[in-house]
Amino acid sequence: MADVTVVGAGLAGCEAAWQLAERGLQVDLIEMKPDRMTPAHHSADFAELVCSNSFRGDRLENAVGLLKEELRRSNSLIMRCADETKVEAGGCLAVDRGGFSALVTERISSHPNIFLQHREVTQIPSSPVIIATGPLTSDALAEAIKEKLGISEQLHFYDAAAPLVTAESIDMTCAWFASRYDRGNDDYINCALSQEEYAAFVAELASAEQAEVHGFEDNLVFEGCMPVEVMARRGFDTLRYGPLKPKGLKDPKTGFEPYAVVQLRRDNAEGSVYNLVGFQTHLRFPEQKRLFSMIPALKNAEFVRYGVMHRNTFLDSPRLLDRYYAWRKDSLLAFAGQMTGVEGYVESTASGFLAAVSMAAKLKGEPLPDYPRETAIGALAAYISDQSVANFQPMNVNFGIMPPLGYRVKGKANKNLAIAQRALDALARLQS
Repeated sequence: MADVTVVGAGLAGCEAAWQLAERGLQVDLIEMKPDRMTPAHHSADFAELVCSNSFRGDRLENAVGLLKEELRRSNSLIMRCADETKVEAGGCLAVDRGGFSALVTERISSHPNIFLQHREVTQIPSSPVIIATGPLTSDALAEAIKEKLGISEQLHFYDAAAPLVTAESIDMTCAWFASRYDRGNDDYINCALSQEEYAAFVAELASAEQAEVHGFEDNLVFEGCMPVEVMARRGFDTLRYGPLKPKGLKDPKTGFEPYAVVQLRRDNAEGSVYNLVGFQTHLRFPEQKRLFSMIPALKNAEFVRYGVMHRNTFLDSPRLLDRYYAWRKDSLLAFAGQMTGVEGYVESTASGFLAAVSMAAKLKGEPLPDYPRETAIGALAAYISDQSVANFQPMNVNFGIMPPLGYRVKGKANKNLAIAQRALDALARLQS
């Protein structure tokens, strides 16, 4: 009989199972794929990236870069696999989507302390257990969680994934390779739009026909994954100050910045598939083909996957969970991943990591790990467990949830680097 059960083999679940197993505990990892798939899933592999293939910024002057570095220094499986399958993406960490998931699956499947079960879980298993079923938790398990935790209504918001196109179908006479602000190599394909082309595109996008998503409302969309059609409805220039921002991208043909630029990022190691950066959408598939073909470089684009929209379920964690991601009424029932209200791949990984190392300490009679708010891992845990938060909403890691330095540092980048160094120093003390 296993020591701990982990439900869900996404990023958080795989990280949790690995950390528990590495600490000598036997783990039952239960995953409903491939027996049951959700509309957002396309692969039977674990840790499937259903939205972007980017883990976002990889520099210490941004908070997610710090969080990644903390996880690397904590022997994170997910970060190790991401680093081993990375593709060039300037200052970001992007991965070969299929290669990454396949590598995580291989590592998890071959660990002697992890025992896999492929079935749908409809009731909460006996403690100790970590539930990491993600934003697409099945209806039956969601109802069981509501009943167990005494939740009167389930909180949710809507998330979206961007389309993918083949590299060979992109018209490079209307595009060029470059990275914004000359960071890294020329890893992005940049597709220019003139003012007239942009105006026509935005007008069509704002009135385009959406796919039906039950209960969808614009105000329930997570800001970090805002569909392009929602942005278009918010104002003419919204996209130009968002994913179509031209700043730092000069067209080599003219030597000037275009009016707007659509960026494409490599989605696999071969560079045969690219995704439309920031083009999350829930438009109907024919509308996506029609509208995105208005972008000159994509007029003959071959779409290998259209954008999709799905509902993300999350808990009112401040009322339910402590800073170890455990239920306040039962410390051996913990949750991890986006369902806790952390938003993003790296944040989900961090929650799985902390839930697991905390669970391992409890089961082995060891002191609980004390990740302070000065660390990104600790700051996220403090945010989701802060009972003073009245209107809890999912959040990416950011320096705003970490304590201020207490002294002045000139320049935002320098200040952020100082916060990052303080965090790494605190982590080193914790691990010593």
